[in-house]
Amino acid sequence: MSHYQRACRLTVYVGNADIEHHRSLSGEILHRAHHAGLHGATTLHGIEGFGHSGKIHGTPKWTLVDRTPIIVHIIDSPERIRAFLPQLDEFAGKCLIICDEVEMRVPTGSQPS
Repeated sequence: MSHYQRACRLTVYVGNADIEHHRSLSGEILHRAHHAGLHGATTLHGIEGFGHSGKIHGTPKWTLVDRTPIIVHIIDSPERIRAFLPQLDEFAGKCLIICDEVEMRVPTGSQPS
């Protein structure tokens, strides 16, 4: 048996080549979410994408820099996501951050911490 509860999905779009504190920016965000005790996070590698530059970034063929998109999804309660957002402030100029409310299906007896 399961039920649905209100949750927030925080989505962060970064480039594969973006580095922060000697690791990938996506990895840094994921580790901060884990350290903050958020309910769950997933990093996805995109095939192609474009952003504010207007350039389409795909799998590099003759370049040393891989600018393919990386998407980090983080799920938790809206309150916990809002409390986590200040940890992303220093990256605001390097990524697109979106937060939307969702309904999360939770198995009975299981509650996000």
